[in-house]
Amino acid sequence: MSVHPTQTEPPSAPVGVERVAETVLPTKYGVFRMLGYRDSGGTEHVALVRGDDGGGAPLVRVHSECLTGDAFGSWRCDCGEQLDAALAAISVEERGVVVYVRGHEGRGIGLLAKLKAYALQDQGVDTVDANTELGLPVDARRYDQAAGILRDLGIGAIRLLSGNPAKEEALEALGIAVVERRGLGVSERTENARYLRTKRARMRHDPGGPDVWTSLLDGVVPELPEDDLVRRYGYLAAASGPIVVGHARQSLDGFVAPRSHSPALPQEPSDEGHVQRLRALVDAVLVGVSTVLAEDDPLLVDEVPGDTPVRVVLDATGMLPPDSRVLTDDAAPTLWLVAQDVDVPSTLAASVEVVRLPAGALDPTNVLDLLRQRDLDRVLVEGGGATVSGFLEAGLLHRLYCTTVPVLIGDGIPGLRFSGAHAPVQIRTAPVRRFVLGHDTCSEFDFTVSQ
Repeated sequence: MSVHPTQTEPPSAPVGVERVAETVLPTKYGVFRMLGYRDSGGTEHVALVRGDDGGGAPLVRVHSECLTGDAFGSWRCDCGEQLDAALAAISVEERGVVVYVRGHEGRGIGLLAKLKAYALQDQGVDTVDANTELGLPVDARRYDQAAGILRDLGIGAIRLLSGNPAKEEALEALGIAVVERRGLGVSERTENARYLRTKRARMRHDPGGPDVWTSLLDGVVPELPEDDLVRRYGYLAAASGPIVVGHARQSLDGFVAPRSHSPALPQEPSDEGHVQRLRALVDAVLVGVSTVLAEDDPLLVDEVPGDTPVRVVLDATGMLPPDSRVLTDDAAPTLWLVAQDVDVPSTLAASVEVVRLPAGALDPTNVLDLLRQRDLDRVLVEGGGATVSGFLEAGLLHRLYCTTVPVLIGDGIPGLRFSGAHAPVQIRTAPVRRFVLGHDTCSEFDFTVSQ
């Protein structure tokens, strides 16, 4: 039997809000404006705002306070992970709002009542019946304070990050147009599986939808915790708009290979499927022809779950050999980008499309425009050094994974290179996360965050 959330008797007048303070909050997901509000009942709320007010309806998460999930990392619910996923999605899009509504603990019944409900759940009662056995409503939340905050921010239409249709209906009734609603796809855990099933079966929550973490949670290294995978790649799995990710692997002194190309950098067999995970989460993987000539990698996804993306080779002069594996392996489509006057073989596999561009038009901006016209919005620029450097130089990378191998070459094929800084203030920087891949060290730069 489906139970529609009920509310306590509403007060005679809607709850109004007053903006009290504004500051800046740097977070692991970037820098947000943080605005503090007080409602007419005395409860304090905050809004985290990223980006400007242009460009249509922003991503919005109206997040109910949950001390156990948000602060303590509880796995009895998915609240903390939903909040993290919302901040990550807004960070990727570089525009959006999280309205953090206090007074919503335990769907509005309060912290201590929630703990009493937990105790009943420990005895086998589900989350709906636990509330009703305590004589409390299934859902006592109201959203007029959230609607008031959005109106204060000049927002009348939103793309709501929620799997709860009741939240959408409440905001719509309060005059906030919900032009889209989508879930955040956080992974289900053993500890919260029953709780999530109850929300779906008895509170009309969406039945999961596409699991954006599928490509993350099984891998070649079973001992790698799921949390690490989501932390490393979750933003890419949840990305809703265009995103360009760069990947470079180079020696400690900045070379991708010796001058002879052989031997190349030693491969690290314990890299936890890092590059293949990136491939599995994008629409297109792009390389320069020099990388194909050096490695003849077919750019497949065959060691982790997920599909091989469209393969894109930048080859202005047509140097790619006809027997290259990206041309002969039909596991995925290949776009071979060449200049207009370049001769290519007349007979190619059906999976290969030759795309001719005007001379000088194979620059990063034009290439991305071409891919987006084909609905290839999520792009991994995998190599080599010159190709990744071109996208970095053009300011088109949202993130960059730079993996350093503990060897010194002294001289060789350069890795990342771009126009140098003339003063310390011009040095390129961004928030960085680091993780170990076997013997290699990977530094992830987040260029979506203003410095």
